[in-house]
Amino acid sequence: MIWDSLPSLNAERMRLRWLTEADVDALYRIFSHPQVVRYWGAPALADRDAAVALLTETQENFRKRMSMKWGVAELESDQIIGTVTLFNLNLDNKRAEIGYGLDYNYWRKGYVTEALDALLSYAFDVLQLHRLEADVDPRNVGSIRTLEKMGFQREGLMRERWQVNGEIQDALIYGLLRPEWEAGRKVALK
Repeated sequence: MIWDSLPSLNAERMRLRWLTEADVDALYRIFSHPQVVRYWGAPALADRDAAVALLTETQENFRKRMSMKWGVAELESDQIIGTVTLFNLNLDNKRAEIGYGLDYNYWRKGYVTEALDALLSYAFDVLQLHRLEADVDPRNVGSIRTLEKMGFQREGLMRERWQVNGEIQDALIYGLLRPEWEAGRKVALK
């Protein structure tokens, strides 16, 4: 059922949607920027061909039921400004991991929070997941703030988990449980 097609998810200023060939240049612009991928477990995209490969991998991983990656598109222009992802989806255990990346020009304007709100609503309300996890570099203060704002709790540190471009990186593990998400939504509605 959930793997028939990736549903579009609406938010106030954006729509989360399937990525297409028309989005390759936007993917390259976003994920070739060194600040955007500074704390990722992979290097910046080297060229447009790498963006084509990213799109192909995204679509193939969905077909293989490995991940669900949405393009974050501005409502008015339909221009991709980032991505949000559910991956390592385990429906038997009702859990998944999340990932996200946003065009550097859109940082600090609430776009990630808005996109994640739509993603978390889908994960908990539609997929009926119980737990979501995020892996973040301890130096990525902005991402840590975003996760904590969304209700995620720090659960542990994995030392020297990643090696990217010759640099060893630690990882903080954050988790959010469905009852915590629901309680946070009730507080936000008051």
